[in-house]
Amino acid sequence: MNSKAGWTVAWLVFVVGAVCLAFTLSMSAQVQTQTSTTAEQASVVTEVKTGEIVFVSGNNVVVKMSDGSLRHFDNVPDSARITVDGQEIGVHDLKVGMKVQRTITTTTVPKTIKTVQSVTGTVWFVSPPNSVILRLADGKNQQFKIPANQKFNVNGQMTDAWGLKKGMKISATKVVEVPVVDVARTTTTTGELPPPPPPPPADVPILVVEEEVAAPVEVAQAAPAPELPATGSQLPLIGLLGLLSLASSLALRTARKSS
Repeated sequence: MNSKAGWTVAWLVFVVGAVCLAFTLSMSAQVQTQTSTTAEQASVVTEVKTGEIVFVSGNNVVVKMSDGSLRHFDNVPDSARITVDGQEIGVHDLKVGMKVQRTITTTTVPKTIKTVQSVTGTVWFVSPPNSVILRLADGKNQQFKIPANQKFNVNGQMTDAWGLKKGMKISATKVVEVPVVDVARTTTTTGELPPPPPPPPADVPILVVEEEVAAPVEVAQAAPAPELPATGSQLPLIGLLGLLSLASSLALRTARKSS
């Protein structure tokens, strides 16, 4: 009984020790991945295009650009909006003669995505210089491809794939930097209604009637009568008057005698 009990205790101690050893190894074996992004200075490019609407029919619009070219916009969606005098209008509210302006802002940000992958574990199998199989924290084996010039940390000493042996506790770090470019583009369209025709001035009548004015007629002046010669006399006229008075007197006397 004592012999059996001793073997049982020894077996339990062995199992507990193996479990503890496996737990210790699993705690030391892990794979970690960290990713960071570094952004450089952004560049902003603004492009402004102006034009005038010369044709509108349904969802089709023709714009005469500032350089004189014509641009056809077919099937403009009803959801498209143009800001006019602070209000948003749709394609069916556009008018011929309206001034439009499109501002395109392009923001470009160069970035670098840095990925750091760290792995620790126990060498299970190694095939230098191509691959290595490690026992990880979950107790599973995982195969890794060994990059060129990869170094491994073994008890504080750096070695390559040829220096790895089965059972070694190693750690390795892989750094990958990938450059990317983020491009963001925003478009803003604004418009300006055509000005109404100017009203006529208040002091100018809309309809002016012209009257015909007859041309003035020149009246010819009569020539003055010729003056009598200075040698003429009034005696014949006095004699005539006297004769008429005498005749009148005789006629009056005859009439009285007859009565």
